[in-house]
Amino acid sequence: MVWRAQPHSLLAGHCLPPGGEMPDPYKLMMDPYLSLMTAANATTTLKLGTGIALLMERDLFSQAKTIATLDRLSGGRVMIGTGVGWNQEEFENANPHPFRKRYTVLRETVEATRALWTEEEAGYNGTFVNFDPVWSFPKPLQPGGPKVFLGAMGPVGVKHAASWADGWYPVDVALGDVAASVAAFREQVKEAGRDPDDVEINIQIMDTSNMDKLKEYRDIGIQRATIGVNMELWDKPEAALPMIEEYARIIPALQA
Repeated sequence: MVWRAQPHSLLAGHCLPPGGEMPDPYKLMMDPYLSLMTAANATTTLKLGTGIALLMERDLFSQAKTIATLDRLSGGRVMIGTGVGWNQEEFENANPHPFRKRYTVLRETVEATRALWTEEEAGYNGTFVNFDPVWSFPKPLQPGGPKVFLGAMGPVGVKHAASWADGWYPVDVALGDVAASVAAFREQVKEAGRDPDDVEINIQIMDTSNMDKLKEYRDIGIQRATIGVNMELWDKPEAALPMIEEYARIIPALQA
């Protein structure tokens, strides 16, 4: 499976990652949906995911159509990883909603997008997202549309993932005890009145991965792991080839 990140609209200001300077690779990110269409054209069974797409920072109607088109042209292989982002200035530049309400805005954005994917005439009436009934075609090939995974590690984000997302998409190094975090998340899913088996967990591995770690994650109920090259290699696709070859050997053993 391939996961593609969304490019950021960088702004001057105080909202920078730890360390104080904006990493140059953020400026090099291509559009995730066009990139995934290229991957779809070159493959037949590869799953196509965004990791992550900032759904709130794009036009709702255009984005729903783009994702639906990608899903239909790829044969129903799309998965959407989303989140609220970390850059407050970027968020406020892209939409009029308050940053402190970003998780509610995201939930409404996902609900409204789902309505556009599934209803003949779709309208939505929320606190932040509102529109009268409209037509939106094509519909995704997958019934109900692609699954939406919420990338979140903090308590508010994890609570939202447990209550409405199709899946949870954490970063392993941010969790500390991964097994305990997965168990706690599944309990939150139960408390939200949902079946934990219906909410998938996809984990982003940021540290060195090996067979033992992948087996551990599989055995505690994580369905999928996302593994990539370091940020400084984002513009060097050739760096990913040895990794792809390595995991082509490992994956069959994990599935046995």
